[in-house]
Amino acid sequence: MFPKAALLLGLTVVGIHVRTIQKEFVDISKDHDYFAVSVEFAVAWFNSGHEEGHAYKLLEVRRAQQKNWTMIYLMDLELGRTICKKYDGDIDNCPLQEGPEEKKVSCTFIVDSRPWFTQFTLLNSTCQQKWGEEFPAPTAAPFLLKNEGLES
Repeated sequence: MFPKAALLLGLTVVGIHVRTIQKEFVDISKDHDYFAVSVEFAVAWFNSGHEEGHAYKLLEVRRAQQKNWTMIYLMDLELGRTICKKYDGDIDNCPLQEGPEEKKVSCTFIVDSRPWFTQFTLLNSTCQQKWGEEFPAPTAAPFLLKNEGLES
């Protein structure tokens, strides 16, 4: 009886440990292919969802993490408001606004990525202007990008 109880207890401890590991995020390279595409999705989602007419572009990736054994990415991004409108073609090369119109936003996104289907789902987002005011972020929703939108 005792060996069976010890074995059961051991398997229970190992199972709990494995489940805990699977829930953790680990640091990854900011250049990881699937992470980079997920960042593009998060920025596009942010631009399509906020009420302002101007587009924001990526300034810096502050944190790049992936949930163990999944394609779920956690990212802290800094975005800056550009002089371009939301749906202009080349936002990455658009200059940032300066002076009183200048805005920078820090955002944390969690994105579930299925890049082989070009399907991305925003699981969570929080954005805040750099000087502490809460920035209204749209609610999380599934979003599908077409292949032509991912090409550079």
